Amino acid sequence: MGKTGPVLVLNAGSSSIKFAVFDGGLEETLAGSVEICPEDSARSRGGAKRPPVGADGRCPAVPPDGASDHGQALEVILGRLGQSGIPVGALAGAAHRVVHGGARLTAPCRITPDIIAEIRACIPLAPLHNPHNLAAIETLAEIAPDLPQFASFDTAFHATNPEVARRFAIPDDLHKSNIRRFGFHGISYRALVDGFPGPLPERLLAFHLGNGASLCAIHKGRSVATTMGYSPLDGLTMGTRPGSMDAGAVLEIVARLGLEETREVLNRRSGLLALSGIGPDMRALLDSDAPEAAFAVEHFCYWAARHAGSMIAAMQGVDAIAFTGGIGENAAPVRERIVELLAWSGVAQADIHVIAAREERQIAADALQLMRK
Repeated sequence: MGKTGPVLVLNAGSSSIKFAVFDGGLEETLAGSVEICPEDSARSRGGAKRPPVGADGRCPAVPPDGASDHGQALEVILGRLGQSGIPVGALAGAAHRVVHGGARLTAPCRITPDIIAEIRACIPLAPLHNPHNLAAIETLAEIAPDLPQFASFDTAFHATNPEVARRFAIPDDLHKSNIRRFGFHGISYRALVDGFPGPLPERLLAFHLGNGASLCAIHKGRSVATTMGYSPLDGLTMGTRPGSMDAGAVLEIVARLGLEETREVLNRRSGLLALSGIGPDMRALLDSDAPEAAFAVEHFCYWAARHAGSMIAAMQGVDAIAFTGGIGENAAPVRERIVELLAWSGVAQADIHVIAAREERQIAADALQLMRK
């Protein structure tokens, strides 16, 4: 058995890298995040136009303790670790959240050149996520080439969905080219299952509610259906994403705006932001007296409950409900409204659970398990 801690967990996005350090007993010893200017290296690699920078070469939007790209962000993170008595050489490994693993990467794994190639091949499936995940992996490999790296995939938990749940009713050649339902938030759902207080209900309806939101039908500990599909755009109303839409409506938007502008609208300018005209933050909407804010909250709850009916059908019933994620854990009025809309399901109040999201801990656990093998 090799070293089993500490493990650095990284969750790289377009505007920040979140990090946490766990010891061999899965106790969190350090956590934080580093903000990245919009000129980050992942976007520039993808061909996006870089915004103007100042005379010092840094984007003017970079905060004093932030960074202008993933390389700088990782240097800041490793510097903070060093200041806390955890030099790079003391790390047993680094573990990454990777949003899309495609059809092949369905379990946590050690990162190798072949795995990097697979993650890169999934970029067209998750163009807003995988490039940033990959940038962190490759940049850290340059900074610390001897540090073992591991990946956990948000899509992996849903690999147990039956084919009837995964398949779109489209021609076979398109289906075989990965046009299918994958599902996301899988790391969160797996952590919820592993950390469920008490015996796991046979039929658990799980809500991961945050800026991105989804539901999962968990039957005997396995995902059998979920609301996100080919991309994280599908399913529930979200912070800046619309959720489920008629494909004909999407085609009409493409005809009016063009493909790239449509991507921008559906990923960044829809959802609660579009409905309220205020913003995507559920806290601000709940605090607002504006009727548009109230409508946005009701839209969020209505569609969560409506999609829940589909998940309950996939399990042929429901024994308990669990809420996780930033909204799921902290927005009691949202939980109460969704439960009210699901009163017909017969779930008793005692069978409604609020469970803290523990994605970083789950990623660390995955890496430690791989190292101990």
